[in-house]
Amino acid sequence: MTLAIDVADLSKGFGSLQAVDHVAIQVEEGHITGFLGPNGSGKTTTLRMLCGLLTPDSGKGQVLGLDFPAEAERIKRQTGYMTQRFSLYEDLTIEENLAFIARVYSLDRIHERVDETLDKLGLRDRRKQLAGNLSGGWKQRLALAASVMHEPKLLLLDEPTAGVDPQARRDFWDEIHRLADEGITVLVSTHYMDEAERCHDIAYIFNGRLIARGTGGELIAQSGLITFEAEGERADRLARDLAGKPGIEMVAPFGAALHVSGTDRAALEKAIAPFRRDPWTWSEVSPTLEDVFIQLMRTHGGQEENLAA
Repeated sequence: MTLAIDVADLSKGFGSLQAVDHVAIQVEEGHITGFLGPNGSGKTTTLRMLCGLLTPDSGKGQVLGLDFPAEAERIKRQTGYMTQRFSLYEDLTIEENLAFIARVYSLDRIHERVDETLDKLGLRDRRKQLAGNLSGGWKQRLALAASVMHEPKLLLLDEPTAGVDPQARRDFWDEIHRLADEGITVLVSTHYMDEAERCHDIAYIFNGRLIARGTGGELIAQSGLITFEAEGERADRLARDLAGKPGIEMVAPFGAALHVSGTDRAALEKAIAPFRRDPWTWSEVSPTLEDVFIQLMRTHGGQEENLAA
């Protein structure tokens, strides 16, 4: 296994706030790793340190075979970084924005490279359109094009599909998988569980600490969660009656159905037993990644409160 990112003891503080707290992260070359966590958990700070935009307080290792953070400038030249917010010039056309980026990276054959990028990202027909007039999905596509113009080996994407429609998200992810197939390593932060499921593996950060790592299936298995689903007339309304009962750790409506989860099977089955009657039917189902991440937030959130106390 060849690692594109192999960094340990990564930390960054801003005054009294410890944004990233001794994180160790490894990403295999050519893989897509989903980087998940609630707002303020340290995802953006981590990405910015890895690509050389922020200087870490501590941390050592290698990124793309280069010494981290000593060779940050060389790492930066081989990394594409896409920010949360659209950061290109809205009063320039798509073509002009890409030409500008090519000059920033001192690329040769600028016109040819712009044409190649327009074709790869499906932007040729819109090349003369002002960036400011693009929809959210097309802005993200342009931002991705700008991020890969210099043919990076590593792509860092910070919530790249926030605020775009489902079709645009799917198209974007198809493009990410195409890039990974070409050998580019991708570390992408996201809040969408369906996107997490499209990643080869997942890293979950909470309060600056990496608390879970593995494939989606591995994280579900490691959680120890047992989930039952109730279906039937107004099954989702049972949430009020079941929440907080011994053995029940989470209750979540899924449309008209209801997911009830816990880690103690006997206690969980005892809690739902009085509700195993018409008009509801119950079946055991696999926990979702969303179930697992909510459990992680609650578990580690409680630990943080205990430490503070």
